[in-house]
Amino acid sequence: MRGLFFFLFAFPLFISAQIKNVTLLDHWSDSTLITNSSQVRYSGCYSFSKGGHDYAVIGTTEGFHIFEITTDNSLIFIDSIKGNYISSQAITREYAHYNDFLYAIGDEGDASLQIVDLSNLPDSVNLVSEIQDERVGKAHNIYIDSSRALMYLCLVTPIVNGMETSMIPLRVYSLENPLSPSTIFSGFDDLSEVHDFEFKESVGILNCGFQGIRVYDFYIPEAPVYLNNLEFYQEQGYNHQGSLSEDGLTYVFADETPGTRIKKCAFSENYGLQVQQLFGVENTPYDKTAHNIKVMGNLVYVAYYNDGLRVYDLRNNPPNEIAAYDTHKDLPGNEFSMWGAWGIEANASNNRVLISDRISGLYLFEFDRAFFEQAKSPSRVTCYPNPVTSGEQVIVRMTDDQISRFNITLSDQTGKEILKKEIIDNSYVAITLNVAQGTYFIEIQFPEELILPNEMLKLVVN
Repeated sequence: MRGLFFFLFAFPLFISAQIKNVTLLDHWSDSTLITNSSQVRYSGCYSFSKGGHDYAVIGTTEGFHIFEITTDNSLIFIDSIKGNYISSQAITREYAHYNDFLYAIGDEGDASLQIVDLSNLPDSVNLVSEIQDERVGKAHNIYIDSSRALMYLCLVTPIVNGMETSMIPLRVYSLENPLSPSTIFSGFDDLSEVHDFEFKESVGILNCGFQGIRVYDFYIPEAPVYLNNLEFYQEQGYNHQGSLSEDGLTYVFADETPGTRIKKCAFSENYGLQVQQLFGVENTPYDKTAHNIKVMGNLVYVAYYNDGLRVYDLRNNPPNEIAAYDTHKDLPGNEFSMWGAWGIEANASNNRVLISDRISGLYLFEFDRAFFEQAKSPSRVTCYPNPVTSGEQVIVRMTDDQISRFNITLSDQTGKEILKKEIIDNSYVAITLNVAQGTYFIEIQFPEELILPNEMLKLVVN
């Protein structure tokens, strides 16, 4: 950057944005679905690609709905499948897919493992198998290792002849016959439960509720090998779920206990976990709870119950919030911190992110991950490219993505104002410069509450 004229002062930034650096593309809900007194109708969400199309799935009290995520960023309803257990209490459903099949589980009532044929997409889906026997009934979460044709279920309660049997913390199944999974491992005897899991190849990181985290090698799935654990740590609560970075060096997890912050951990070569940073939304006006997490590159995406979608930059210590969209409106006088955002999917193409909200349904967002992955200048404001060719775009960006409101004014060397713009809910702006060659100045003004001096950038247009 060239010709940057301003003085820098160290002031704390007190800014709280409900929408920041995120665009809502589409939203779906159905008020006719069975609900309870708290208006909860929805649970987990899932996304997958097939035949060049992207799809979204959301669980409901009645089963699940499947949508195509179109190229024009719409959620187009395709079909729904009724659950074996339909009730206002059916509030936990999760999904995974393998080849042409979607596998659906639920964790309440008379649930079953449902297997759905996806081969007729994008036109329809068909339920082809429903399993409720000594292998499975209720289950809390699901993961499928497609490369090895293995399915993992946790908190499994088989239901035989309509009767529940003992809960099994974790089961592994072979999908050699994808319509009839066979059990190849059940464990662990010394664990009360496995609530969720994350896998990197054969290594599984297990979230074990009040027993912390266990790490096992499932290279031989019939006989997993213990590798390490994290039994005690700061702000410990009910260890719920986590996500491992693509390079396998950073693990981020949350406890489903109000007021506990998200934990960023180093994941060592010997599979040990060491908590390095605590971060998250402020516990005001009541204690808040993070639910589900996905790490993508240097960023972590969070479904933050009452506070919606939150995105943090892991390169900062502690990680700082760079994007937000609150999907939940607090009910008057209701300070329960586990309404709102439940599931998150950040794997969809074209910068699209899905959130399922327990009360308000399925959300499709756009968030420009690549843009926020870029390295940032140590200055408070960056302007690039600089020099820029007339007719091209120039981007003005706050290097502190907490700043999501500011004004910019573009002037020429004589002081003539060419453009003035107010930026709200974003930490950057792209401007197309249809101006003559020469030197221009961009002035940035901040809201009074930030107590920050104006900044002036010199911009050369060729």
